[in-house]
Amino acid sequence: MNAIQTEKNTLYIKQRAKDIGFDFCGISKADFLATEAPRLEKWLKEEKHGKMSYMEQHFDKRLDPRLLVEGAKSVVSLLYNYYPPADAKLPEGKNDFKIAKYAYGEDYHFVIKEKLHTLLHHIQQDIGEINGRVFVDSAPVMDKAWAAKSGLGWIGKNTNLIHKKTGSFFFIAELIIDLELLPDAPIADYCGTCQRCVEACPTDALHTPYTIDGSRCISYFTIELKENIPTSVKGQFENWIFGCDICQDVCPWNRFAKPHQTPAFLPSTTLQNFKKEDWTELTEDVFQKVFKKSPLKRAKYEGLRRNIGFIQS
Repeated sequence: MNAIQTEKNTLYIKQRAKDIGFDFCGISKADFLATEAPRLEKWLKEEKHGKMSYMEQHFDKRLDPRLLVEGAKSVVSLLYNYYPPADAKLPEGKNDFKIAKYAYGEDYHFVIKEKLHTLLHHIQQDIGEINGRVFVDSAPVMDKAWAAKSGLGWIGKNTNLIHKKTGSFFFIAELIIDLELLPDAPIADYCGTCQRCVEACPTDALHTPYTIDGSRCISYFTIELKENIPTSVKGQFENWIFGCDICQDVCPWNRFAKPHQTPAFLPSTTLQNFKKEDWTELTEDVFQKVFKKSPLKRAKYEGLRRNIGFIQS
């Protein structure tokens, strides 16, 4: 394929992504992530993944997209905003139970995967017989590493991808395809001397900047951990019962966050009116109705009750 056609295809994909609703699109050459390999190995060896045994699996596939898609030539990284409008934010006062903003509405896996399939369909229809797969945080893909490699931001001290214009409240998704495209270049790190996320983390999960100790993260305890929460972190959750946004909320770059325009990510009227007693008196029947399509289903009713009980006890 000649250079002109490659550039044309690259511009086409970025425009289509924008038309479908993605906020930003960046491209990387599908290759081995040589820089990330020793970091991932060290992170696993130090057991910073806690009980997330799945992180130990598919080590090679996490680092090389060509093992996920035969003949892969490009990784198309996409960002999708989930920062809630002011009138759709849930209470986050000192005495309120809190859930991460990404979990306010419907499960993002389904919402974004549909858009990814639409994008892939357009590529196959308008460019040609392209082989590829879509990924939304559900396969061994190092999404933040690929997004940073494609210039969509830098990985901050809180280990989140930060975009200079709009902060970090984004879902990251990928298309891995066997089509050669023009790769984008990474950008600089703009965290500077700021340590707000490191200082704000109540469980000290960010004691080493740019490295998350997953085994100490509130999101890990309230979502990933299936057994009892250790008493060593008692009183440190600041009422977070599903996920945690502390390291993002304190990040200066998120002052540029813009409200999303996706109705599916808005909280239901029922959830917006939830008071503390609604959480503490939550029945399984109400849980199944209110959180039918919610990310909270991942913790399950028993897990949510455990989290609430741990904070209250």
